[in-house]
Amino acid sequence: MKTYVPNLKDADKTWWLVDADGQNLGRLATQIASVLRGKHRPEVTPHLDLGDHVIVVNAEKIVVTGNRLDGKMYHRHSGYPGGLRSMNLRDMLDRHPDRVLKLAVKGMLPRGRLGRQHLTKLRVYSGAEHPHEAQVPTPYLLNASRGADAS
Repeated sequence: MKTYVPNLKDADKTWWLVDADGQNLGRLATQIASVLRGKHRPEVTPHLDLGDHVIVVNAEKIVVTGNRLDGKMYHRHSGYPGGLRSMNLRDMLDRHPDRVLKLAVKGMLPRGRLGRQHLTKLRVYSGAEHPHEAQVPTPYLLNASRGADAS
């Protein structure tokens, strides 16, 4: 009996649509990272990009617990002396709500070439509209008690 090893030619990529309205930021990001890596499939292979595409809408309506709105800080540096810019989560959600979720998912993906390749399959939109109707995305139902449940 031979062992089945999947390859990229046989992988069929599914497009999933996730509604972030009322979802917790960290719990949502872990489930999205799992789908991007392909861990929801039975033929998961850690060294190949067999994950699916994920479209997230309503990113401005995510929920965080505790005092993270004022306590969590995002930092970026221009590369010049004195170029450090910091912003708390409340300001980041007001200005760039899509970036908050994208950075949370990026932190849960592996570092390196494969993680960057996984991140290219994530599309985050702050409103309810998205330009990917031609791909016919399937709604992805999130269930907090059992993990992600696709239907």
